[in-house]
Amino acid sequence: MRYDNLASSFLRLGCKVEMNAPMSRITSFRIGGPADLLVTASNYNDVISVKQICESQSIPLTYMGNGSNMLVSDKGVDGIVLRMDSKTGEPAIENDLVVCSAGVSLKKLCTFSKDAGLSGLEFAYGIPGSVGGAVYMNAGAYGGQFSDVVQWVDALFPDGQIRRVDTQGLKFGYRHSVFMENGAIVMAAAFRLTCDSPSSIAERMDEFMRRRRDKQPLEYPSAGSFFKRPEGFYAGALIEGSGLKGFSVGAAQVSDKHAGFIINRGGATCDEVIRLAEIVTKRVLLDSGITLEPEVRFVGRN
Repeated sequence: MRYDNLASSFLRLGCKVEMNAPMSRITSFRIGGPADLLVTASNYNDVISVKQICESQSIPLTYMGNGSNMLVSDKGVDGIVLRMDSKTGEPAIENDLVVCSAGVSLKKLCTFSKDAGLSGLEFAYGIPGSVGGAVYMNAGAYGGQFSDVVQWVDALFPDGQIRRVDTQGLKFGYRHSVFMENGAIVMAAAFRLTCDSPSSIAERMDEFMRRRRDKQPLEYPSAGSFFKRPEGFYAGALIEGSGLKGFSVGAAQVSDKHAGFIINRGGATCDEVIRLAEIVTKRVLLDSGITLEPEVRFVGRN
């Protein structure tokens, strides 16, 4: 079989490989059918090699971070799903910057920075994603966002070259970066932070985490805030104002704790989430004239 041969090739590179890997197991939504081949790369050269092999054989390639901001089709994903090992390129201090690879979790990055007495990433503590995904979408919370602290990003471009992109070239906007336009894969990033005491940083991190636990439905699988924040409004408030807090389609539900979240109450399907999101979008548009846009990335077979 085609993928048997590919799996052998990727294993020889040193990658971890799993055939027919259920995406529901590795996404925060706990939704999604199988990927033909799930490949976990241990270094940048492996990522380049996997990309080259897929291109040479016209095999679809989907790159993922920590699976925390994506909704995967119930029918699964064609071809290869590629991710970086979270233990690759762990945080380090280089030239007064905190540098780490795309696969590192935000929790690990925030904890490393706190222990080093470096402030600026407290807002990201508790966001269940990876560095690559956070940079890709310019993730933010509680008044902070990654564009505030990113100094440069190393990315693998479609031509197969790794190039460094500085702050001007990143084109950061609200939940947007240049990588949504150019097809490049985030490989590593550097952050310019400010000095502060670890105890003060820890206090702010703990306060943000307390606020998350109090206001967000962390007890259920979700992809975080499902919709982008419309300018001048809050998606959750608009949805609640339309009377949809707690509204369900199957096991997919608008959280009755925070209406900006769509949650999986157990066994929800991608189709149920999509139908629920469509109902919410239409109702809010009818009631307020505002069109909600998904923040979540949709992946997989139609």
